[in-house]
Amino acid sequence: MKKLSVRDMDLKGKRALVRVDFNVPLDENQNVVDDTRIRMTLPTIKHILDTQGSAVLMSHLGRPKGKVVDTLSLRPAAEKLSTLLDKEVKLAPDCVGDEVNRMVWKLKNGECMLLENLRFHPEERNNDEDFARKLASLGDLYINDAFGTAHRAHASVVGAALQFEKRAAGFLIEKELNFLGKAVESPRRPYVVVIGGAKISDKIPVVKNLLEKVNNVVIGGAMAFTFLKSQDLGVGKSFVEEGQLEAAQEILRKAGHHNVNFFLPVDFVVAKENKDDAETTVVAKESIPEEMMGLDIGPLSIRIFMHAVQGAKTILWNGPMGVFERRPFRAGTEAMAKKLADETAAGATTIIGGGDTVAAVTMADVHEKMSHISTGGGASLEFLAGKSLPGIEALTDAR
Repeated sequence: MKKLSVRDMDLKGKRALVRVDFNVPLDENQNVVDDTRIRMTLPTIKHILDTQGSAVLMSHLGRPKGKVVDTLSLRPAAEKLSTLLDKEVKLAPDCVGDEVNRMVWKLKNGECMLLENLRFHPEERNNDEDFARKLASLGDLYINDAFGTAHRAHASVVGAALQFEKRAAGFLIEKELNFLGKAVESPRRPYVVVIGGAKISDKIPVVKNLLEKVNNVVIGGAMAFTFLKSQDLGVGKSFVEEGQLEAAQEILRKAGHHNVNFFLPVDFVVAKENKDDAETTVVAKESIPEEMMGLDIGPLSIRIFMHAVQGAKTILWNGPMGVFERRPFRAGTEAMAKKLADETAAGATTIIGGGDTVAAVTMADVHEKMSHISTGGGASLEFLAGKSLPGIEALTDAR
């Protein structure tokens, strides 16, 4: 899936309309709590400005549901970007309209501005054609560097892009397609997929699509209980998606058919409540008490899972092994994070996806030791499941 790159565009003297993902967390004082998504777009923005183009950035923030919500203004993002670029980034009062047009026309080469929250307009999510044309009128060329929204057929992602003859990928999307594309099409082997988190329904399409390509599948987190219950094991009060029991059975059958090693936890850290001060105990998978719930994988499962990823050449991890936000249930996720950092150092390609997983490797202070941390939770899952992403399809194919 090679797409035209921003490096292939003639940017000098041109206004680049750039879709970025500045959907960043804010605190109660409207300060950016985590600027990762902003920092990851810097190579694309700096390239545009350094080649004497100008950048008109557009993004959404939160879910204002088509109305102006003061607490969801992109002003904090504009201020943070100004600091990171060490130059002023003006915030437009809106993303379309006469005042926005005037600001854009005054933009000089090497300058950058940010449009106000796209989702203040319901037309953004509806991919409204007229709204898309108004956005497109703000640029001479189009660049998408927001992988996190590539699975959404929104006006700024698809409608506006298609108004341009050439639509390029920014460096961030280029990197995402490179790492995720290889994980789907041509992974180095042995190839191990580690899947966790709570909801099996979100991950089933990914597991199904990759079963013919992987050597080992490791299942942790609450989704393991759906697999165990599908094998008629009691799981106490542990979270189970009752509607996914047959799907779990089908995956287990397909894994056997493709000779894939399928690892489920053999023991768990259980407690009566999901609390920081909960009393915990470790039990075998067959012995979860009726009044308790599994909230982390146990020590024997950790050892087995560490062995399952040992020596792999490609490791994809999406979803924590337990409720890592609480200290009593952190050990499994922390062990996996540190193990993958070690495997990366030993030459493996490690790909981390999903907001919780990214938070987990950051908490373990090994995020900089991974090969690639994907910025798109839903987008990366859909890509890995083999689905078409509208925002990627809208970009021009590379020659």
